[in-house]
Amino acid sequence: MSSIPQHSESARSRLPGAVAEDLALYREKFRRRLPKSLDELHGPAQGIVELPLHIAWSGMTSYDMGKPRQRMGLYRAVLHEGLHDDLPRYLNQDLLLQLWPVLRTLVGRTVRTVWEDAFPQLASRTRAAA
Repeated sequence: MSSIPQHSESARSRLPGAVAEDLALYREKFRRRLPKSLDELHGPAQGIVELPLHIAWSGMTSYDMGKPRQRMGLYRAVLHEGLHDDLPRYLNQDLLLQLWPVLRTLVGRTVRTVWEDAFPQLASRTRAAA
C-alpha cells in the first residue's frame, strides 16, 4: 500500500478553485494596503531609516538610503510587509519610480501586479527602461 496520500476525485477538482480563491485573497491583502495615489508617498530619500519589527522582522532594521543595495532592500521589505500607514512613511514617490524597473524584479509577482495595476506609471517606467 502506498504511503502517498490519495485524494478523491472531488477533492482534486476543488483544488484549483481553492488555489484561485487563496490567490485572490493574497492579492486583496496587498490592494488594501495601497495608497490612493503615489503622491502620498513622502518617505525619506536620504539618511538612515529604521524600520519597525513588523516590517523588518527577519534581518536588518536599519537602512542607509545612500547605499543602493540597502535602499532596494528597504523598498522590497516595505512593499511586502508594510501596512497601509507604513507606505507613505517609508516610501518616496520619486525613488519608487526611479527604482521600479529593477525593484519589480525583486518583489513577488503578486506585489508587482497589484502595484502596476493600481499605478500605470510604474508599468510605463518599466517599458521606458527596456
